[in-house]
Amino acid sequence: MAADINGWNEKIIAEFRANAGRVDWSTDDDLAAGRPVPPPLPAFDAGQGVPIILVHHTGARTGRERITPLVYQPVGDGFAVFATYGGSPHHPAWYRNLMANPQVAIEFGTESIPVRARLAEGAERERIWADQAAVMTAFAEFESAAGRAIPIVVLQRDDFCRPSSGR
Repeated sequence: MAADINGWNEKIIAEFRANAGRVDWSTDDDLAAGRPVPPPLPAFDAGQGVPIILVHHTGARTGRERITPLVYQPVGDGFAVFATYGGSPHHPAWYRNLMANPQVAIEFGTESIPVRARLAEGAERERIWADQAAVMTAFAEFESAAGRAIPIVVLQRDDFCRPSSGR
């Protein structure tokens, strides 16, 4: 499974960078050909693209740099990301990495932005989750299948660093 996920990530990262942060929704033909991006969702305009950021994080056990493309939701001046792991009962590795090493960077469009990860809790988590599940109903299905509350990580801009262009 890890090889499949890594291959998926590499394709999405390449498309993200080749198109200044834009990754298009897949058509039925794309999905049949193995393009790993979800089909269009009713809440998104056809030409809008998938709301994705690239999260640079450090492996909690390995110390190696990782890059993971994640669907995000804007939250204030930050970004909420969701540890769904496709409905698995386990948290994804990137979640554990962010909790162990919260000072990270993201690629948003063509910008590289230093951020600090924190876990959304209580009313904040419930509000963000309700908004996301309304837009992407599969998220609610993932939570049900996982049998766990899906963690939501808020990536807030790090006030001590200024955003820069490039990678």
